[in-house]
Amino acid sequence: MTNVIEIPAGERGVIRVFDLDMAPEQARFLREPGALAQVLGIDEIDLDHVEIFPVSDLEELGLAGYLTQGCGIAEAEIAPDRAPLSALEGHVLLLRSRAFGGQAARLTPASQITHIASYGEKPINWSAPPQATPESSKLYTGPKLSPRAARHAARRIGASLFAVVMSLIALLLYVLVF
Repeated sequence: MTNVIEIPAGERGVIRVFDLDMAPEQARFLREPGALAQVLGIDEIDLDHVEIFPVSDLEELGLAGYLTQGCGIAEAEIAPDRAPLSALEGHVLLLRSRAFGGQAARLTPASQITHIASYGEKPINWSAPPQATPESSKLYTGPKLSPRAARHAARRIGASLFAVVMSLIALLLYVLVF
């Protein structure tokens, strides 16, 4: 078992490239639920994070171009493997770390599946310096009214609304009568 690939738990941002030395019908069949997991020697895999396609679909972009432009892998990381990637024909399998759901896995691919390379996606830096919170945006920092002042303000608002509504009713009656 020299062809064993260990996937550590919690792995993120790694794309593994495999050459599929099989008939196109077999490669298409790997998209069926359970088929890919079986040939990789594992129980389950999330097919949303797996790509299986013929290299010829990439046309002049090529597999190396797809990995850099489509998958966000640094050009410097692809450069040493550019020749082997360009030489691939037939179908390829791109397997992202997220396909394992953060769980550890031990891949034992079938003989028709050859691991070509593994690449790390450029991680996104989500960190930022802490933002200063203005005093006015904190809870309960505004001026507090006394209960008497709050009742007085509520009465004034209520009286104002009452006066406006009554004025509108009086105006409406005036227009209807005359």
